[in-house]
Amino acid sequence: MKITIITITYNAEKVLRPTLQSVFRQTHDDVEHWIIDGASKDETVHIAEEYKRHNDGTDNGHEVKILSEPDGGIYLAMNKGLQRATGDYVLFLNAGDTLASNDTLDEVCASVGDGEERPAVIYGDTDIVDSEYHFVRHRRLSPPKHLTWRSFRWGMLVCHQAFYARCDIAKDIPYDTQFRHSADVDWCIKVLKEGKRRHLPNRRVHAVVANFLDGGDTIQNHKDSLKERFRVMCRHYGVVTTVVMHAWFVIRGFFKK
Repeated sequence: MKITIITITYNAEKVLRPTLQSVFRQTHDDVEHWIIDGASKDETVHIAEEYKRHNDGTDNGHEVKILSEPDGGIYLAMNKGLQRATGDYVLFLNAGDTLASNDTLDEVCASVGDGEERPAVIYGDTDIVDSEYHFVRHRRLSPPKHLTWRSFRWGMLVCHQAFYARCDIAKDIPYDTQFRHSADVDWCIKVLKEGKRRHLPNRRVHAVVANFLDGGDTIQNHKDSLKERFRVMCRHYGVVTTVVMHAWFVIRGFFKK
């Protein structure tokens, strides 16, 4: 099973190498790795090209591709990656984030049996790591045993970096670029909805499959992100349900203090 990994970069020289190394070390031998760069002004492209040369000198079955040009933001860049993806599944692993172990992709692929219809989404757990890639904590929200598009009413239960979408579904669902921080939430829900429409299951991998670097864009812009997520939830679940769920989030947060 072929996995396409898409890494979005812009002036990411300080955090890119661990991401690339985590992909390079994968024992899975059918990987397409797209690095979509927004015309970085630092050493990001040089680091990516160095990684490509190193990878091309091996027979690990990985194919590294680089596109660097100006773009209109992260979600436009993600759409560029989707348009070019050729795998059976696609994963977005942004600069700074890493695959959890060297056999993560093998674990993901092994969750689908021979001859079995491929699930719409394969998903797993995520750990939070610090700038030295030391474990900080398990992600507060845990993925459910049975993920559906309605699951995200309770928050983003599956981290974007742990969400493997069937490519034939994902390529037909571009990111909504009206959102600056939360188009990934909207996209995941749409992918799950389309999987349901096709009567496809989703499959949980009972393992940590991604390490999320603490301090990403949606943390720095937390207030704007929350506003956008409210709009996303209203779009998919309705205003009343969204207001009720957010009231519950406030109550839950109060009692967890």
